[in-house]
Amino acid sequence: MKTVFVLLAEGFEEIEAITVVDVLRRAGIDTVIVATGNELTVSGGHGVAVRANRLFAETDFSRGSMVVLPGGGEGTRNLAAHAGVAGVLREYSAAGRYIAAICAAPSVPGEMGLLAGKKAACYPGFEENLTGADVMDCPVVVDGNVVTSRGPATAMAFALKLVELLAGEETARDVAEGMLF
Repeated sequence: MKTVFVLLAEGFEEIEAITVVDVLRRAGIDTVIVATGNELTVSGGHGVAVRANRLFAETDFSRGSMVVLPGGGEGTRNLAAHAGVAGVLREYSAAGRYIAAICAAPSVPGEMGLLAGKKAACYPGFEENLTGADVMDCPVVVDGNVVTSRGPATAMAFALKLVELLAGEETARDVAEGMLF
């Protein structure tokens, strides 16, 4: 079974995180919410508190197929400041495993040079943080093992693309239809 780790840092964009978790779980994909701080409860940028499944320090990322970075200004800054997140991104990139990021969060792998030579999307105003990337004005962009998306309004399309990549087109279509999307 494929496992996806959704990383939550204080100030994350709630709709981007919860949409991804909900849609992946509807598709039957093992989805683990990981708190990057020292507490399981993480507060989003709009005051919605989410209880993670486990702490970053206690997570074995080696069994994962994908790591997802929700955006949000403060959440993205906190992800970027976390040394462990950078290590996981480097490990996944080197192994060809999926790195998915939405909104401001593509700037995290972008500033690390992991998007160089790849097509990518991000929230308007963060383009300069995608070092060496070919920035696209598209809701969702897939280039090899990297999936990026623009922001809150694209969260559903982003989540369904992740399902398609991990479980196939038919599963993604079934989940979308079941949600009347």
